[in-house]
Amino acid sequence: MPELPEVETVRRGLEPAMVGARFTEVVLNRPNLRFPFPARFAERVQGQEVTALSRRAKYLVADLSSGEALIMHLGMSGRFDVQLPDGRNLSPGDFYLDGAQGQGKHDHVRFALSNGARVVYNDARRFGFMDLVPSADLATCRHFAGMGIEPLGNELSGEAIADLFRAKRTPLKAALLDQRLIAGLGNIYVCEALHRAKLHPEAPAGTLADAAGRPTAKAKRLATVIRDVLTEAVAAGGSTLRDYVHTDGSQGAFQHAFRVYDREGLGCTAKGCRGVVRRLVQSGRSTFYCETCQPR
Repeated sequence: MPELPEVETVRRGLEPAMVGARFTEVVLNRPNLRFPFPARFAERVQGQEVTALSRRAKYLVADLSSGEALIMHLGMSGRFDVQLPDGRNLSPGDFYLDGAQGQGKHDHVRFALSNGARVVYNDARRFGFMDLVPSADLATCRHFAGMGIEPLGNELSGEAIADLFRAKRTPLKAALLDQRLIAGLGNIYVCEALHRAKLHPEAPAGTLADAAGRPTAKAKRLATVIRDVLTEAVAAGGSTLRDYVHTDGSQGAFQHAFRVYDREGLGCTAKGCRGVVRRLVQSGRSTFYCETCQPR
């Protein structure tokens, strides 16, 4: 599943092709992805201008001049291929099953835009989806209702973390992955952030607030580190694991900066640390941490 930095990479790649342009043609090659397309989907999108393209957690949101918002989720293997009128290919992040790139049978949605750009949504596994909702109802729609704060930007702070985690005995890693608290954080970047913040993944989340509910130094450090890790990952184009590569064949580079993720048994990369990276399983997911840098 692509994480927030990969989705933000896609958004930045799509933005120059879509924002300010009008959909001149919308072609659906099948009636559904993970879910059926909304009623009259092509008719409702065609002719509309994209006034803005944003990201909410791991979703892309295109505001349309009709007053509706086009919500797009990549699922596990979705990707967008973008071609400009001069023949240049943009490289928003791709998510695809190995060997699926370029196979037309997986091109499920085709958009033509008034600026001459063409955008194709390809999804081998069809776990992605698209939906249309009134822009005014985005915050309360079924996709975003109850969703937590964004980890990039000013919402996330030591004070916010202390307020969200206060009195919680939930393991810290589980609390960070709870989309009702903080939206968009995934397994890779939580492991990396906890290591940089020197916090054990099994520590009770409530320990980041003091008895009065104020943020501890650990809470403030964690908020800063989360933003730093995500910002670095976006700048690197995301992380290339099995299903992630750019349309031009280049790869996201943040996986080369992993300090603990998928490094079980290897030495810790923190300066002066002689610890070893360990793995434990939490809620069915692998957690990687340094037993020396991240004591209980």
